Amino acid sequence: MMKKKKGIFWGIEVTETLRWRGWELGKEVIKHLVLKNVHEKTQKLSYRAPSTRFFCTAFPQPITLRPGMSLSLPVVFRPIEKREYEDSICFQKAEGEFSVTLLALLPRLCLSFPAALQLPACAVHNVTETPFPVRNLGDLVTTFAWETPSPFYMVPDHGVLDPGAECMVKVVFQPKVAAGYDVSGTCWLGREKKHKRTIQLKALAKYPYLRVSVAGEEHEGAQPGMLRDTLCFGSVPLGTTVEKCVEIVNMSVVDAPCRIETAKDPWLPDHVFSCDVSQGVVPAKGKLVLSIRFQPQTAGEHSTNYFTISSAGSLLQTVLKVVGSCQGALVSLHQHALDFGRISLGESLMQTLKISNISDVPAYYQFDIDGRGSVFSLDCPCGVLEGTSTAVLKVTFRPTHPISYHRRVVCLVHHQEPIFVDFFGTCHSDTAKPALLQARHLSWFRTNAMRGLTFYPPDILSVMLKDGKLQVDEKGALMLPPEVPQDKPPKENFEANSMTEYFYDGVSCNLALFPPHVSVSPREHDFGCCVPLCKAEPLPLCVTNHTKGNITVVWTLSHGSTFQVSPEMCDIPPLKSSAFRVLFQPTQLNSLYAAELEGFAFYKVLRHYSNIQEDATICPPWCLSVSLRAHTFEAGREHFVPQYRLDVPKAFPPVAPNTDTYCSMLLSNTGTAPITFSVNQAACPSVLVKPCSGHIIPGCHKIFFLCTHPVDTVPQQLVLPLQLNSFPGYTKEVALWSCGESLLLLLEGGGNLYFKPVCIGTSSTRMYSIKNCTRLPMAFTWKIRQHGRKVLSVSPSTGILQPHEAMAQAWTFTPDKETKYLLHARVLVRRKTPDSASPRSVHYALRIVGEGALGTIRAEKEHLDFGNLLVGDLQSCNVVLLNDGICSLQYILSVEQQITEPCDPEEIHSDPLALELEHSRGTIPARSKAFVRITARPARRRQYSWAVRYALCTSTGADLRSSRAEQQPLCRVVARGVYPRLRVADACAAGSAAAISKLQLWSLFSLHTLNQYLERDLAPSELTYRVPTRHSTRLIPPVYTPLMLNFNFGAASVGSEPTLVMLLLVNQGVVPVEWAFLFPSDQKIDVEHWAEDADLSPQELHQMRVEDNELFSVSPKSGKLLPGEEEPVQLSHRHDFIGTDNLPVLMKISYGHEILLNFSGVTVDRDQPYVHFASTEHHFTPIAIGTTQPPTQIYELYNAGSVPVMFEVQLDNVLGLQRDNFQHPVFVCLTPRGEIPPGTTGHIEWLFSPLEARKYMVDVPIHILGGEPALITFQGVGYDPNAARDTETWSEVLSPSVFPGSTKLAVPGQAATLSQHKICLGDVPSCSKASRLVFLNSASASRALVFSWRMSASKSKRLLQVAPESGVLQPGESIPCFITLQPSGSASICSTDLVCEVYIQESLVQYQSDLQEWEKAKKHQAMEFTITEEDFGTKKKPKSPAESSSDSAEIKNHPESSAVLRKYKILPPIKPHPKPNLPAGCCERRLLLDKGSSRVWVKPEPPKPMLLHLAVTARSYCVEDFFSSFTSEFPKYFFSRPFTNQTLEGKLVDRSRDRARLDMDPKRLSLGAVSKQELQLVADILTGVIRGLLEDTQFHDAMRRSLDEPIPYFSQFQSAESAELQDRRLCSSLPSRVSTLPDPYSEKDGERKELRQENSPSCDLLVSWEKKEQLKEHEEMMSRQSALGSLVELVLENTLQNILIEASRGEVVLTARPMVIAVPTAPSPRITSPAPPPSRA
Repeated sequence: MMKKKKGIFWGIEVTETLRWRGWELGKEVIKHLVLKNVHEKTQKLSYRAPSTRFFCTAFPQPITLRPGMSLSLPVVFRPIEKREYEDSICFQKAEGEFSVTLLALLPRLCLSFPAALQLPACAVHNVTETPFPVRNLGDLVTTFAWETPSPFYMVPDHGVLDPGAECMVKVVFQPKVAAGYDVSGTCWLGREKKHKRTIQLKALAKYPYLRVSVAGEEHEGAQPGMLRDTLCFGSVPLGTTVEKCVEIVNMSVVDAPCRIETAKDPWLPDHVFSCDVSQGVVPAKGKLVLSIRFQPQTAGEHSTNYFTISSAGSLLQTVLKVVGSCQGALVSLHQHALDFGRISLGESLMQTLKISNISDVPAYYQFDIDGRGSVFSLDCPCGVLEGTSTAVLKVTFRPTHPISYHRRVVCLVHHQEPIFVDFFGTCHSDTAKPALLQARHLSWFRTNAMRGLTFYPPDILSVMLKDGKLQVDEKGALMLPPEVPQDKPPKENFEANSMTEYFYDGVSCNLALFPPHVSVSPREHDFGCCVPLCKAEPLPLCVTNHTKGNITVVWTLSHGSTFQVSPEMCDIPPLKSSAFRVLFQPTQLNSLYAAELEGFAFYKVLRHYSNIQEDATICPPWCLSVSLRAHTFEAGREHFVPQYRLDVPKAFPPVAPNTDTYCSMLLSNTGTAPITFSVNQAACPSVLVKPCSGHIIPGCHKIFFLCTHPVDTVPQQLVLPLQLNSFPGYTKEVALWSCGESLLLLLEGGGNLYFKPVCIGTSSTRMYSIKNCTRLPMAFTWKIRQHGRKVLSVSPSTGILQPHEAMAQAWTFTPDKETKYLLHARVLVRRKTPDSASPRSVHYALRIVGEGALGTIRAEKEHLDFGNLLVGDLQSCNVVLLNDGICSLQYILSVEQQITEPCDPEEIHSDPLALELEHSRGTIPARSKAFVRITARPARRRQYSWAVRYALCTSTGADLRSSRAEQQPLCRVVARGVYPRLRVADACAAGSAAAISKLQLWSLFSLHTLNQYLERDLAPSELTYRVPTRHSTRLIPPVYTPLMLNFNFGAASVGSEPTLVMLLLVNQGVVPVEWAFLFPSDQKIDVEHWAEDADLSPQELHQMRVEDNELFSVSPKSGKLLPGEEEPVQLSHRHDFIGTDNLPVLMKISYGHEILLNFSGVTVDRDQPYVHFASTEHHFTPIAIGTTQPPTQIYELYNAGSVPVMFEVQLDNVLGLQRDNFQHPVFVCLTPRGEIPPGTTGHIEWLFSPLEARKYMVDVPIHILGGEPALITFQGVGYDPNAARDTETWSEVLSPSVFPGSTKLAVPGQAATLSQHKICLGDVPSCSKASRLVFLNSASASRALVFSWRMSASKSKRLLQVAPESGVLQPGESIPCFITLQPSGSASICSTDLVCEVYIQESLVQYQSDLQEWEKAKKHQAMEFTITEEDFGTKKKPKSPAESSSDSAEIKNHPESSAVLRKYKILPPIKPHPKPNLPAGCCERRLLLDKGSSRVWVKPEPPKPMLLHLAVTARSYCVEDFFSSFTSEFPKYFFSRPFTNQTLEGKLVDRSRDRARLDMDPKRLSLGAVSKQELQLVADILTGVIRGLLEDTQFHDAMRRSLDEPIPYFSQFQSAESAELQDRRLCSSLPSRVSTLPDPYSEKDGERKELRQENSPSCDLLVSWEKKEQLKEHEEMMSRQSALGSLVELVLENTLQNILIEASRGEVVLTARPMVIAVPTAPSPRITSPAPPPSRA
């Protein structure tokens, strides 16, 4: 709490304010006011009480205070209401008055913090923090929360402070943009955030600027344009680390964070350059010191690397180049040979050998010789040479045999190639005096070895020299005679590479510089464990003589050695081998043994100098060495633990592929015991190691050389196992990387260099960089072609690229003419030290492009097509403007819009410009491009075209007007505004709606209206929500859509299977369509419980019940269709509850229409009659006024219940309308009452006969027996046929666009499909017929199907015929079905639904089998009776009919049990199950009851068929109306005469019909009782007979002759009328042309003609002419006979149908080219008699 502030008034010390806090109403609070005398005199004073009644104190009295005394004055506070109080107490003294304030305060929130805060300047993408205190000065616990704009943040951003508490808050400033910031931060107090305080935050953000400063001079290799920041380490000794510093200087006024990154070698992670600092902060105007270390690893290697210093956000990057080289040891021997001369046996001679190291790096050396077992020994065979030092080594020669000695000893130096030195001398004894070996003999031997002469012994060479077969060259070496061509001089001795000579010795590898003269095998051997000591097996040693002379092998023996060779000396004939034995004789257990055996082989002839005739033939001896190892450690005894230090590089030095690379390895023995080692080369055969085995004495070291041969550039890790002390547990794996380095140069820009166009005579310079991407240095040389050297130059043109170094060259382009230049240059790169194995050089091509031409502004693409754009959506792209000139150009752009499709100009006049430019003016530099962002936003579904034009202008405003007039075309942009086009292509029903036809389904779901609306343009409100997502807090979201449609699922009884409707959605547009069906729950947002409305309306409750029980479902509810794609959507309604279910569903198309769909469905009780009325309105087909016979029209009623329905139409209003129209029957109901079976559709036939050209309307009640009536409004339109054509009046019936005719959608599990769902027969006259072909296809691949056609109405059965009506459809078969319509004489509008019931044949067979068993059991049960026992108290177990029959048999077999029987009861008759009037096609269920009536046997029910609907629409006219309306179509139809009602018999499988009218003849009536097979047989026989008679010419002649025969004697039986008619026909001068009976006359024979001529010779010409006329008349009469016409029509119909069937089966190809057969012309026949022409089939 705050301390009370006190004041001193004339020596009286008192607090200035007395405060009351935390007081409560109704309670007194006493505080004491302390007065103290701080004066040295006594003080007297008085006071006045507080003026208000809320504060009171003691009655005022004089107060006397001595010095230092205090007085406590009580003050009482009595509050009466919740508010703040203020008063005072006034004290009086002689000097004056002073007062003390009395305050009673309420609890309050009060936080104290600075009002403003100035933050330090900060770099962009950096962070600064500034703390400040926040103190709670209030009386309450205070909650605070900070709100600050970006880029300021508070830490912590919220908290709680107790009264009087304090905390520290930090302001974090993290800017992203350089700017000055002055913003306000808000601190909200309290949990409800009703109080707030603000703080003003000020800060400044700046961009940082970093620069790298390198101490000292720049690297001498830096070129102009290269990186100027280069740190050079110079030459650094191997194994040392050098550290240098660079400074990162911050030139800005803000602290700058930075990152330091380096490029790592991908396969060598530890780089030679390193920096410990990876990131840091450089203070403002300060610097950051970076320490970079260089630790080289390979001697002689030049290293280059790059460090990148990036500021925060990578706004600025600075590259630092670091270079350095590695300095290795440089050791040399002062002598390359030591000649010990001649020495006597038993003596020794010592000489000195100087070894020097001229580098600053200490050098480890080792002579590869074991002085203990050799005649040559060194006092210090291994050691370390410090930098720039020289050591003198003592070499001692102690021969053991009187022979010549020579050994070439290698001096191994770590990180350096080996050095060879020759030790040689000669030993004489008293008896043996070999030839003296001198230095010249060694040189001659190497030359002779090159020439292949050393394989011959000296005596043979001497003979050849005497015989002239050999000669001596000028140097003293032997050579072949000069028969060798002069162009091939003799081979000379050459100094081979020391590393090659060291490895290619024929022992370490299969390759050797010279073929071996003498070889020993093995060269090394490990005796292993030799315990006990006497168990060591001797080693067989084989020495082979490869020369053509006898040689002697002498072994150098050491008497104290444990390894001995037997025999000590042996002669070996030419090209033979000799065996030796190496004995191992250990002396103590648990020890290591190792030694080297030395032997010398020489030609036997060299034992005495007298055998040598020519000095040039002396051959030095060959030294043989064998390395041996063994140990005597007992089993279980631990071997000596090796103490060593291994120095091995991590990788082989880089070389070119297919080149040997070498490295050295140092193994130092730091312990007190010897170490044996062995390298298993078989584990890594690609690496050669030398030496492979040996030993190291304490304090010494061993140097190994490793060689590998990389074949490719793929990094490979090689692992060598190094075993120490002959113990597997002491195995060290040595891992090295190896990789071949090919010549790889990286050219900037992919090998392309581009110059901006420049003026002729001027130059343009560009820097171009190349980088060495390998670890080997390479030399480069630029070469420019001759024709380009005048205009192109480069500097520098040659140079050296160190490993991983990048270098830039300055290229200068100087064009000399106005044209385009395409120049080519090559850079040749090669190794700095060319190797024979590597390629000589590799060249890289550089393509230089330049231009020296004037430029103009043009568009990169003159035609831009946005394609299809959604209306209201926008799409942007860049128009690239190119300036082909040499100067900068200023431009102004303009856009002209044009709509290419026809539209209303006034409608689009107010539309905004649909193409927007980001900027309309700008500047393009020379030979550059500018990007202009254009955005297209079409407002209509139209084709847009925009012409973009430009005009060049200057910077002055005077030229601006003139430039606009000179606009030039730039480019043309086109786009098309489109909408998502979704359409319902097909629909089918299943489940409870399987009986609904397609026409009804499309009507119930208003699919035609839906498709029409989906083709319309979008409303502005529909563009508001572009995606199929809406949100609302209400259960019923308010949706105001332009269209609301009913999706009527129909009705079904409760508990029946769900109503399933499949819709096929098709994307007919050119853009993808996203669609969704949004239920109310999909649009509702979940809110808190307190925000929800507890009172729900009945509509909301009903909707919740529908959604919770999932009565309606859509699957899938959403989807996306690409253009042309289809997707079926299944809608379902479950009939779980009785009543009407409604659910509003929003159908939303993304960027398209939104339609509110009202899902509705009705569920009725099982026993309740219910007729489903899809709509309360019905529109009749428009009829022309004056129609004499208006067509019959149908109104459909669908019985959705499970019981039959009786309906009755009340016609009172119809009669009233008739009275109003002068008793003219405008509407006539032909079927005012009827019965509709369950699940079927009933038809009410109407006649609409308009009197006037207007619209008629009548409300007709339809009563349902036992159900609810409905009031249907019937509407009809009469029209004037002269004003409108009939074809325009009933398009809704005949139009095939209402729903597709072809099948696209199938119900799941549907086994068969129809090729069409609808057949439109069009306008058909009465008494004619029209046929269509439909294919029934089987979709099952394994099961046969049975099909049967049925009609929905009895009238349809009379008008429509289907052939075949039933049959079997095999798997995969397609059966053609012919649909034939033959209307009667009355006009009608036919719109019927043909249903094809499809069963699976297996299920029908199973049903018949089950039915037979049931019938058998039924008969068996009818013969049973029940016996009742009164004295048997328990009920017997019910039994099946089979058991009952067995029981009855048992009773019959036991008559003695009849005494127990009490009562006999006859079974009641079996009656059908009480379920009357089931839907058509379903059988009644019958039960077989057992005796106890507890078990029933249900009668098998037939399988449920799959229903295929075929809609057939047509309109029939009476003949007169059809002729008047469709005159041109009238000849196309065939009419049966007379025009009376004819009954068309069922069409048979072969499509033959009996077209004769049925009369009352009993013989004809008897045909109705025959079966179809019999009727078909009769029809086939009669058809064949008639066809044969019509084609038989003899029959025709016989008929004619019978007519010309005289009347026989029984002609008196002829009637008088017929006789008179015949006489009249014979005697008439003019034949009658109209006769009811034909009078066929044929030609007359000779006899008849004679008789006629004799009887009437004067009438011969007249009779002949009369007969010809009668013959013509007969033919005309025959052609007009209905029977003949019907027969011809039947033959043609059968022929066409057969052709179509054969074509469907592939037997006939209708599109094949017709065959043309040329028939020769027949000669003209002689006319001897009027014989008829031959008939043709």
